[in-house]
Amino acid sequence: MNDSRDRDLVALGLLAEPARRALYGWVVAQGRPVGREEAANALGLTRALATFHLDRLANGGLLESGYRRLTGRVGPGAGRPARVYWRGGREVSVSVPERRYERVAALFASALERLGAGSIPAPLAAAARELGEQLGRTPTPDAPGERLTSALAAGGYEPVADDAGSIRLRNCPFKALADTHRELVCHTNLAIGEGVVSGSGATGVRPVLDPQPDGCCVVFEADQSVSAGSKAGRHDRQDAG
Repeated sequence: MNDSRDRDLVALGLLAEPARRALYGWVVAQGRPVGREEAANALGLTRALATFHLDRLANGGLLESGYRRLTGRVGPGAGRPARVYWRGGREVSVSVPERRYERVAALFASALERLGAGSIPAPLAAAARELGEQLGRTPTPDAPGERLTSALAAGGYEPVADDAGSIRLRNCPFKALADTHRELVCHTNLAIGEGVVSGSGATGVRPVLDPQPDGCCVVFEADQSVSAGSKAGRHDRQDAG
């Protein structure tokens, strides 16, 4: 095996320990750097044990770490910076027997770009929407709006609501491909998002492109036209009553 494959196997092996796997999942879910004390309290671990697991994850490349003051204070008396951890940027993937799906994906992407038919070829857009609809129709006991986020989570997008009420996606499942074929992948994600909205029956939201430094380029914004129409309908019913 090559050195890269060996490192990936070692990194994945770190997640075999249940407490460490839970700690990794919790850190990733926060979407921000977290300190040792906070992580320990969240999972009911001692600070020493949480530190041990966090450092093992950082040494394996699954997490990254640095130092910052957690109190928000600066200047004299602010205290020493604490070590914090966040999700690492390195991708870890191992297949047995060895497969190279990313290579053929890049080949297909290059061929599609050469077609030069707008943002993405129409057949690809249609297939992407169908995939999104299948994700959105996945049976869950949730309400339509919750089915939307459940479907996005199942697709690996890691949805999270921001302060404006939009749904942002902290992860792009196709990031490695997006780094070299950004426009193609972003518009494909947009078409998938349109399908998820349709398949889940969610209303009042629409996917739009809004590239960010991290995460997916698609955000689900509140559809103002739907909101305005709903308000107008309520006013009409009130007037009629």
